[in-house]
Amino acid sequence: MLQLTTNLQDIKNNALNKEAENDAFRLFLKTQNPLAIDAIVHQLNATITPQINCMECGNCCKSLMINVTPIEAEKVANTMQISVENFKEKYIEESQGGALVIHQVPCSFLHNNACTIYDDRFTECREFPHLHKPNFINRLFGTFYNYGICPIVFNVIEALKSKLNFNAVS
Repeated sequence: MLQLTTNLQDIKNNALNKEAENDAFRLFLKTQNPLAIDAIVHQLNATITPQINCMECGNCCKSLMINVTPIEAEKVANTMQISVENFKEKYIEESQGGALVIHQVPCSFLHNNACTIYDDRFTECREFPHLHKPNFINRLFGTFYNYGICPIVFNVIEALKSKLNFNAVS
């Protein structure tokens, strides 16, 4: 069993202290075999995720703005038994280009670190922190953005550094 860091303040501080190291690690990862990295990340994610209780954290819901598709907005509005227009007015911000995003951080649907629309939660919420997806190396910007926010991302990245014997030279 891995020794995991779950204290959000420690994770935030480590993220700040390891910026140069993480920049070097991102460059290092881009030189690696993408399929091999995907396999390692997926295995680490499968090991680490079950050890972290997201309901003790909820930091993603407290920190991130989530994109919403029109279909998702309609589905949640229907579940809430309100019109799509009312749902959008109350919970969504729409760009001039038509992109929809939850308009409030922390998320309006977070209550006691639990999602009040969990069964109908948005795709970005379902898939967060996206470590199960292929092409990890092509998603490093977003992953490292979440490194200081999400205990799962933080611990997977730190375990990946260890697994790859990565040592940043100061």
